[in-house]
Amino acid sequence: MLSKAQISLITSLQHKKFRKQHGLFSVEGVKSILEFIHSNYHIHSLYATAEARTKMGNLPQNIKCIDVDTHEFQKISNLTTPQGALALLRLPEETAFDWTELRQEHSLVLDDIQDPGNLGTIIRTAEWFGIQHIICSIGTVDAFNPKVVQATMGSLARVKIWYTSLTGFIDQVQLPTYGALLHGTSIYHTDFGKAGLIVMGNEGNGLSSDILEKVDHAVTIPRIGEAESLNVAVATTIFCSEIARRKLQKP
Repeated sequence: MLSKAQISLITSLQHKKFRKQHGLFSVEGVKSILEFIHSNYHIHSLYATAEARTKMGNLPQNIKCIDVDTHEFQKISNLTTPQGALALLRLPEETAFDWTELRQEHSLVLDDIQDPGNLGTIIRTAEWFGIQHIICSIGTVDAFNPKVVQATMGSLARVKIWYTSLTGFIDQVQLPTYGALLHGTSIYHTDFGKAGLIVMGNEGNGLSSDILEKVDHAVTIPRIGEAESLNVAVATTIFCSEIARRKLQKP
């Protein structure tokens, strides 16, 4: 049976303040949890119903699994339709990042993305197209927000996410920057080179003025219909797809 302290801890992790305080975040769903179990993340504890537990197979012996019934699980789930499995994981330690890792590849740069679903979809998309690093502004929604984690469907276990001052980062890394804008060179006529930063802006305001000044190449997705704009996660998918297509075509 879950104690009040356990319930309080788990539900508090919906808020960034308490995730940082406890050094933990939560993951729900059998598939997503298994993705993290087979990654470099450390599992703090696992809560599962009998039905969900049978779907998880043989777990590593070092994972602490607490059995809960369906009624108890509803008290700790973040989902409208609980899936019966929830894990608490250690937040990754903040380590110095060697920016030279980026100089052989394309990476995503996110300028104040606010919607958790958008960020989660972007992380999942990045993994699909082989993008290993996402650099976020300080104002971008926390990647360990439960709604973000859920939307990544396990991809957060493998894609590296960094939060930093984007202006300083762009100056330091010295790679060509490609900004997604409503007006610019068509994405289909842009040479993205072998490496660079793909910069995506806020859902409502686009790129901030200080980041816009750092953009070397304004790139647009040509509009054929009458829609005013594209959702940022959809636009990111198109950019990732086009860059991947170019790489696959090269011998």
